[in-house]
Amino acid sequence: MRSRGWRVFAACRKQEDCDRLLDEGFDSPRIDYQDGASILAGVEEVMAATGGTLEALFNNGAYALPGAVEDLPTDGLREVFEANFFGWHTLTRAVIPVMRAQGKGRIVQCSSVLGFVPMPWRGAYIATKHALDGLTNVLRIEMRDTPVRVVTIEPGPIATSIRANSIPHFERWIDWRSSPRAAQYERTLLKRLYEGGGSDLFERQPSAVTDQLIKALEAANPRPRYRVTHATRLMSLARRTLSTRMLDRLTARG
Repeated sequence: MRSRGWRVFAACRKQEDCDRLLDEGFDSPRIDYQDGASILAGVEEVMAATGGTLEALFNNGAYALPGAVEDLPTDGLREVFEANFFGWHTLTRAVIPVMRAQGKGRIVQCSSVLGFVPMPWRGAYIATKHALDGLTNVLRIEMRDTPVRVVTIEPGPIATSIRANSIPHFERWIDWRSSPRAAQYERTLLKRLYEGGGSDLFERQPSAVTDQLIKALEAANPRPRYRVTHATRLMSLARRTLSTRMLDRLTARG
């Protein structure tokens, strides 16, 4: 984005990551979606650096808590929602007044193919993305009478560390050995988490998301949503054309 003339504020949850990006020449405020004070402080830091303006917000930061829904403690689900949903809402509300006052702005939400289709073992993450899609759809409609445009990006499988990063959350919250599904965990989820399995079908590099982000930010009239990877497009088609039972059979394979 910098090569296209954007001044990028690459926020991070951990200060050591901010320090690394600062050394690379980026502006990098510390923003932790689970820490409301850091969100507001980060916005204040950006406003001070820009003289009170902000062209765009790209919400992108989430984690997964894999496990069967029946084994998912409610407190674990609350924590995921704080990071993947409520923190995004806090940050979004903080920047809308700035965009209204300057007469322009873009809010881009990084959702997922899992924002509109279900898959096993991903209940917590999927719940946050479904909630995000619903809230963003309403926000997009409500902001039609303002100069602020709201866009959703829906990636499919992207080569990131989200699977490995989910392991500590899984180990903290999911007592899989006591689950009636213990054998299923051993056959499927544990292998996926701890042994890996190479790239997912249709997996793309993070640059595929960046390409769509550029379109969302620079198009004169951006589309409401941009889908990334063939998997997302195929699942969108399946959701429109298959019965619920048929879609369940398809997605049950994980």
